[in-house]
Amino acid sequence: MRKLLMSLLMAGSLLTGGIGTALADDASAPAAASAAASDTTASASAAASTADATAGTANAVASAPAAVAAPSDGAPAAPTAPFTVDSSKINSGDTAWMLTSTALVLFMTIPGLALFYGGMVRKKNVLATLMQSFAITCLVTIIWAVVGYTLAFTPGGAFIGGFSRFFMAGMSYVKGDKATMLTVSHLAPTIPETVYFVYQMTFAIITPALITGAFADRMKFSAMLVFMMLWSIIVYSPIAHMVWEPTGWLASAGILDFAGGTVVHINAGIAGLVCCLVLGKRVGYGREAMAPHNLTLTLIGGAMLWVGWFGFNAGSALAADGRASFAMFATQVATAAAALAWMFAEWAAKGKPSVLGIVSGAVAGLVAITPASGFVGMTGSLVIGIVAGVVCFWSATWLKHKFGYDDSLDAFGVHCVGGIVGALLTGVFAVKDIGGVGGSFVLQAKGVITTLVYSGVVSFILLKIIDMVMGIRVTEEQEREGLDVSLHGEHVE
Repeated sequence: MRKLLMSLLMAGSLLTGGIGTALADDASAPAAASAAASDTTASASAAASTADATAGTANAVASAPAAVAAPSDGAPAAPTAPFTVDSSKINSGDTAWMLTSTALVLFMTIPGLALFYGGMVRKKNVLATLMQSFAITCLVTIIWAVVGYTLAFTPGGAFIGGFSRFFMAGMSYVKGDKATMLTVSHLAPTIPETVYFVYQMTFAIITPALITGAFADRMKFSAMLVFMMLWSIIVYSPIAHMVWEPTGWLASAGILDFAGGTVVHINAGIAGLVCCLVLGKRVGYGREAMAPHNLTLTLIGGAMLWVGWFGFNAGSALAADGRASFAMFATQVATAAAALAWMFAEWAAKGKPSVLGIVSGAVAGLVAITPASGFVGMTGSLVIGIVAGVVCFWSATWLKHKFGYDDSLDAFGVHCVGGIVGALLTGVFAVKDIGGVGGSFVLQAKGVITTLVYSGVVSFILLKIIDMVMGIRVTEEQEREGLDVSLHGEHVE
């Protein structure tokens, strides 16, 4: 695994060198984008004249090239930065659906992921595990409002956004006697920008929270907070910008990621693997029993994730329309197929189907269908689910034991591996009639490799720096006592 990390580091050096060169070439882009944004806020009538051109932007957010394609002769160009509209241009149905989706995605982290992970750890660490998800929710909320959103979803360079929305500057709602004016994102022109901002915030929250499953039971709470703060800014926002902002490097190349296969799951999963390698194995790993203390909590948390995922995937259509319904249908089919696939694979391999197995399979299916949900039909959904269930079972059992890394709750085995399966198969099964674009296995592989290298290398560097400054792992005594008592002074009776 040390050789793997060194290979990632060398590849990352080449990648970041290229990024640096590109950023130097694009140094004037943020200022130009800000000027464009100012021009587009001049009047509501200007926004109205682009209504037809922007109507498809919400459905094309996961397919950036469609959003930035050259307009037909005589048609106005679609906006490329947030702009101001009259409230009459806001679609109430879309807004209601996106408010609901936002609540559903937040529900995925607290309480969904918190309970899912909390039930899988030993009893002495359950409160510490719940605390991590809750604290990350609070921390990332502030980071996103200050700088995360503007770096991810405003024009800038090919690899990072600008600062036009720093501290939410320029995001407005002004109620007047004759007309109410408010800002909208160029990526979601039928809903208020504040709704889009909070919706994307919930993605930024759950992504680092997923990483905690890889290092459960052994990371210092203080170090975890510092790492998640820096990771959210330096890793998550650039990846989100590259994949989902139309001018981003991967988006402009044609990478398909409807709801976060690369941005969320591969990104978090590879960071989780790096975390567990840098931290080392848990005390007693492989020698002492480390069975989940309460699978009832895990099953409840997994069910909450399944329900919340409809906001995650169907909500990524950014509209209450047919594509959202297709994404919802694909999510349900793939999840059920993956849960059954994992269950039967485990049944064949171990002689009994387990509760932990079927719920883990469901999460694997949710992960794998995420990048594909707005692009595939019945066949694609079913195949992606089955493949994800079997492959993730293999990665969480054979692969982990083969290489000997201690991925505590299989964050890498389920999220990174499942995300890779889904991202690659999106290129195989994407249906042009559904998503408006065809898929390419080679292009999808480019997105996967870029995310693996960038997230893996930068996560490694961040962890090493934090370890040198403040240390990242609890003492052996604290670990044996349990993080609930040693870090938080509490325990579960």
